[in-house]
Amino acid sequence: MHIQDSHWTSASAVASGGAVGAAANGRGDSSRTTPLRVDAQRNLEHVLRAAREVFGELGYGAPMEDVARRARVGVGTVYRRFPSKDVLVRRIAEEETSRLTDQARSALGQEDEPWSALSRFLRTSVASGAGRLLPPQVLRVGVADEGSESAVLLDEARVPQQRTQPGAGELRLVPEESAGSLGSAEYDAGATALLEVVGQLVDRARAAGQLRADVSVSDVLLVIATAAPSLPDAAQQAAASARLLDILLEGLRSRPL
Repeated sequence: MHIQDSHWTSASAVASGGAVGAAANGRGDSSRTTPLRVDAQRNLEHVLRAAREVFGELGYGAPMEDVARRARVGVGTVYRRFPSKDVLVRRIAEEETSRLTDQARSALGQEDEPWSALSRFLRTSVASGAGRLLPPQVLRVGVADEGSESAVLLDEARVPQQRTQPGAGELRLVPEESAGSLGSAEYDAGATALLEVVGQLVDRARAAGQLRADVSVSDVLLVIATAAPSLPDAAQQAAASARLLDILLEGLRSRPL
């Protein structure tokens, strides 16, 4: 009987006095819902971190199930935050593109010497691992000749098929139907900003005679993608990236005739 009375008293308090008590302490239901919001935020962070790792290792073709396993959540949790894989890919691509743009701007602002600015940007970007998450539109940079609507694409192996001499053409994003939701206006604006600021680094180094005349913005982005291998051991990966970048930087530098 005592247990029943206690149960009735608790239920009655919630039904008749709960709202009053909540108003009195000013919390409402926040004390009960806040842990859920914290959990949701934590799950989102786990999913985003896992997506960066999985896509960085396996490419953007990796399934959502792999992201869920890495995040240690159910795949349903991933889909509640990102209703389709395209939405998740776009989120990661936008963040990485923005991060690269910030790194390029920082290099421009902190290094007066053109080659130092370009090499600083490359080293920072490769060390951050952003090259493994460069989205397709950024890597597929075309060179349009003046008066021509045609553009040459970088092939699937990311090997440049055509380079441009200074002033020979205009760098522009090449749309790709298979890119899915990455072709949004917001993403295109971010990618264009990245190309513009990297273009400033390239132009300065080329004008100073420190960068080979045939090196384009697309070549610089390819260096970032190429010099960021995914290896199981973090120390080996860092050492391999640094060594490969040193070699690639030497290939970019102009040589006196």
